Amino acid sequence: MTHKIIRLSTTPSPEDLAALKLGDIVHLDGVIYTGREGVYKRAIEEGVPIPMDLPAESAANFHCAPAAAQRDDGSFDMGAVTATASFRFSRWIADWFRISGARIIIGKGGMSPEDYRTKFVPNGAIYLTTVGYGTGALLGRGIKNVKGLHWRKELGLAQAMWVIEAENMGPFIVASDIEGNCLFERENAKIAGGLAKVYEGTRPAVLKRYGETDDRTDEVIG
Repeated sequence: MTHKIIRLSTTPSPEDLAALKLGDIVHLDGVIYTGREGVYKRAIEEGVPIPMDLPAESAANFHCAPAAAQRDDGSFDMGAVTATASFRFSRWIADWFRISGARIIIGKGGMSPEDYRTKFVPNGAIYLTTVGYGTGALLGRGIKNVKGLHWRKELGLAQAMWVIEAENMGPFIVASDIEGNCLFERENAKIAGGLAKVYEGTRPAVLKRYGETDDRTDEVIG
């Protein structure tokens, strides 16, 4: 299967998102903001107004912690952005869609297929995953400027809401599409279907996996 390489605005139209297919490679142009548990708790649980005009300024929320140094003039030099695992934010994501209008969630490892179907689809949103480990500096090449930094005093640098101006930032992989299909779920099903053949003729495991089972159909695939 041939996958497309796409330049995508961070304020995409529904048609832009509908054209994306699982496995497509995406590079982003526009404003991206970081938002993880600190931002979610402050905005959702504490009810503090979001210090941006969302989604007009940006519909792209990156689950990450930037590596940035502050210059003498107060501006920031951001050389890398390291994604963090998105599944940890499942409890807040539906409310975040509601108050932010986000349409693109970016992170590492994805969220559950159920999250995509029940939380992303009703909000017309898709998920983009980073490509493996060690790509923070590669993604950093797409950062033109740090436009803003919100809630630094309250949350600290890692949890604060960074506002990044991006140009051709990527690569990211489409891990969930507008219909809620999940790349990891699809590929894991293909791999799991061949596990019995892989283990054919081998002896049963001496140690039970996790101390609970030695059923090879319970293989963990990441």
